[in-house]
Amino acid sequence: MKKQWMIAVTLVAGLALAGCGAKKSSAKPLKNITVVLDYVPNTNHTGMYVAQAKNYYKQAGLKVKFIEPGDNSTSIGLVAAGKGQFGVSYQEDVTYAHAKATPIPVKAIATLVQHNTSSFVTRADSGITSPKQFENHIYAGWQSPSEAAVLKAVMTQAGGDFKKLKIVGANGSGPEGLGKKGQDIEWYFDGWDGIKAKQLGVKLNTMPLRKLDKRLDYYTPVLITSNREIKQDPKTVRAFVKATKQGYQYAIAHPTASAKILKRADKTDSLKFLTASQQYLSKHYTDTPSNWGAMTSKVWNNYTGFMKEYGLIKQAIPAKDMYTNEFLK
Repeated sequence: MKKQWMIAVTLVAGLALAGCGAKKSSAKPLKNITVVLDYVPNTNHTGMYVAQAKNYYKQAGLKVKFIEPGDNSTSIGLVAAGKGQFGVSYQEDVTYAHAKATPIPVKAIATLVQHNTSSFVTRADSGITSPKQFENHIYAGWQSPSEAAVLKAVMTQAGGDFKKLKIVGANGSGPEGLGKKGQDIEWYFDGWDGIKAKQLGVKLNTMPLRKLDKRLDYYTPVLITSNREIKQDPKTVRAFVKATKQGYQYAIAHPTASAKILKRADKTDSLKFLTASQQYLSKHYTDTPSNWGAMTSKVWNNYTGFMKEYGLIKQAIPAKDMYTNEFLK
């Protein structure tokens, strides 16, 4: 009797193990996804790293890998070429992509930050507090056509003469170099460079772009994908956006914990700096957490009109060709 009981127990255990094995083998494998960043990991990207760390992507059936574009590539180019399913870019670059003779078929599917949080800055003791006062001073930046267009616009509107501004390339010295060696004016992202300046004790005069010209309150950065991806695999696009939104909503509610998560990817910046940057940006990802990522045609059309007015593009591009809120719903 004892022997029969042991045999029965062994059979039941074997069946249970077999059942577990069958269940494990039937699990759907995760889909590999590559996201091309616009730059090195920073607090603009925190929600995605949170989504990865908190298994939001895994729960959506995705295995996500983040890569940087490299010196001679852009996220738009790599996403369009199929080197990544998603990427981080800017409204400006998406507009340029569609304005080419042969348009690059990409679309913004969410904005990571609702408002433009960048500013022109000068040292507090410089006396330069308005774009009109940029005259006879030196601006240090990236020397791009759009940068010059923005400077010309805000100076002209303030009654200044853009021709009296000298533009040079920034030397990479950061806030400590501002106001020295001919770097009177720079363009900062408030949640990054602005935080660095504060922690270094460099006091600034700050001129937010969105307040200098309402058309400059454009989306920067945005999440993009290719038209091909939208057409061929909308289910994956929706799953990725949904999980990413969860990540940003967590970062909005938990900036300190989110900074610690980002620190795992950011090997350069201190946790103290990342925490301060995160505390700033978590308040600016969106005005309404439940509506994170949503964009409007008005913002797209405003900046497209600005780009056309200043000769950056030849003709306006329909907003519907450049963005969609479809996957946020």
